[in-house]
Amino acid sequence: MEPKNHAEHSHATSRRRVVIAGASGFVGRALAADFERDGWEVTRIGRHESVRWDDPAAIQRAIDGSEVVINLAGKSVNCRYTDANRNEILRSRVETTSALRSAVETAAAPPRVWFNASTATIYRHATDRPNTESTGELGQGFSVDVARSWERAFFEGELPGTRRVALRMAIVLGDGPAASKLFTLARIGLGGPNIDGWAPNHRRYRGIGSAPSGDGRAPQYRTRGRQKFSWVHVDDVVGAVRFLLDRAELDGVVNVSSPNPSDNRTLMAGIRRAVRAPFGMPSWRWMLEPAMAVLRTEPELILKSRWVLPERLTEAGYHFVHPELNPTLRQVARELG
Repeated sequence: MEPKNHAEHSHATSRRRVVIAGASGFVGRALAADFERDGWEVTRIGRHESVRWDDPAAIQRAIDGSEVVINLAGKSVNCRYTDANRNEILRSRVETTSALRSAVETAAAPPRVWFNASTATIYRHATDRPNTESTGELGQGFSVDVARSWERAFFEGELPGTRRVALRMAIVLGDGPAASKLFTLARIGLGGPNIDGWAPNHRRYRGIGSAPSGDGRAPQYRTRGRQKFSWVHVDDVVGAVRFLLDRAELDGVVNVSSPNPSDNRTLMAGIRRAVRAPFGMPSWRWMLEPAMAVLRTEPELILKSRWVLPERLTEAGYHFVHPELNPTLRQVARELG
C-alpha cells in the first residue's frame, strides 16, 4: 500500500508524534504503518495498548505535545443491533471522543490537528441525488443518531489551538471486515444483488440518544438492487488524512469516499468476477433478515442507499489512488487471498 498524495511533505527531519486511538482496527493499522514508514512516532490509545482508556492521566500525557490526533475508536457496527450492542456502539464513540477532547482542552501544547472518524451513513437513504458536504441531507434512525451524537461530542466547545476534521467515511474496502464478508458471500454462491423490499418489521433501527429520530420502524425501499454503494479503499483513507494534514483551510466535515460511487448490482457483479464465481443468487430482504441473523450482522449495511461524493477533497486537489470500483475489487480479491 503506497498512498503518496503527501509526497511534498518532508517528515524525516524530526520525530513528530501522532496519537492514534483505535489503532488496532483495520483503518488504524494502515494509518499507523504509514506514519511509521515516514519516521513519525506513533502513540496508540486503546483497551489493550500502552495508553488505556481507563487511565485519563496517561491519555493527557499522550496528547500533550503531540502534533496530530486521530480517533478511530468505537465498537464495530458489523454486529446485530441488540439493545446491548446499540448502547455500546453509541457509548464507545461518544465517551472516547469526549475523553480526548478533555485532554486536548487542557494540554499545554495541544495538537495542531485532530481527525475524528465519522460515517457517511449520517446521510439519508438517497436514490435521487448524491450527498456532498454542502448539499447533503442527514437521515433518521439508529445509525444516523449515533453519527450525530459522535460529531456533536467532537465539535463541542472551543479548541482554538487545534483544527478539527470529522472524516465521514464510506464503506472501506481492502483486506478488512466489510470486504471479507461480501467476498465470502460471493464465493458461496450468494453474490447476486441484494434487493430491499418487504420483510417482517422490527425496531432494531429505532433512534437512540437524547433526541431519537425516526418512527422506530426499519425503513424498506423498493430499490431492485439499485441502491447506491459509496466506497473508499483504505489506501485513500490514509491518503486523504495525509493530504488534509497540512491543509489548514480545511476543517469541519469531510466526505472520504471514491468520486465514483456504484450500486449494489454492479458491486456484486464485480465481486463475482473478481472471485470467479460462476453465479450469484439474488437475495431479497425477507431472505437477508434471517441470513444476517445467522451471520450476526445487519441487512442495513448492504441495503441502505449510500450516495456520497467527496466534494471538499476533490475541490482541494486530492487525487484518488483507487478511483474506480472494478480494478479496486480485483486488488481486494488478491489482498484477501
